[in-house]
Amino acid sequence: MESQKTYQLRKRQFFMDRKHNQTSQGEAARVLMEFLEVAITSIVFLKGIYPNGAFERRRYMNLVVHKASHPQLRDYINSAVNGLLPSIQKGLVERIAVIFFDNSNVPIERFVFKVHLNLSYSSNVEETDLEFALRAFLIKLPVSEPLTKVLPRGCRWEITAYFRALPQISTSREAEMWIPTDTKQWQQLPLITPVKSMNSEPLGVQLYLEQPNLSEPKHKGEF
Repeated sequence: MESQKTYQLRKRQFFMDRKHNQTSQGEAARVLMEFLEVAITSIVFLKGIYPNGAFERRRYMNLVVHKASHPQLRDYINSAVNGLLPSIQKGLVERIAVIFFDNSNVPIERFVFKVHLNLSYSSNVEETDLEFALRAFLIKLPVSEPLTKVLPRGCRWEITAYFRALPQISTSREAEMWIPTDTKQWQQLPLITPVKSMNSEPLGVQLYLEQPNLSEPKHKGEF
């Protein structure tokens, strides 16, 4: 069972403006936010929960990606991702997950982004280097579809965040919109399929797929 609390969050805008070529760890966090918004939208599109008309094609990192065009879908993804920015900049967030549930509210599949921002890193980093490393995730996602499960009718999904430590109470509008959740966990350790990882200081990201382990535990004497 997971001991960490999970939270749903709130947002800002789909594509952030680039300010300069050199980026500090603070700017690295903003590059990560921009990437996560695109990547999460790509996952939702990949799973086919909504009709194609709920998305529009955009170019990002010299790739064709999908942006949510439906206002509620766009705002939810945008809110969840950008509401995490202050906590990621403080090193509080360990994982961001896109979780799909069946109509009984049982998790079917999780796409998990494990993130690490090196808070002690003091050198400047080329923003283009970070983007090049993150771009590989967006290339990998479409070809990972055969590894995923077919979703049943009536399923739902949500974005959750797992914290290393709970953030302090804040008066910011984003913090007030965070909603504690009681996401169900699987009884057995899940099956984990790595999708992609990168480490380009000061940022490290891993993406992996979690699915329920349906194999029954063997009793003593069985083989």
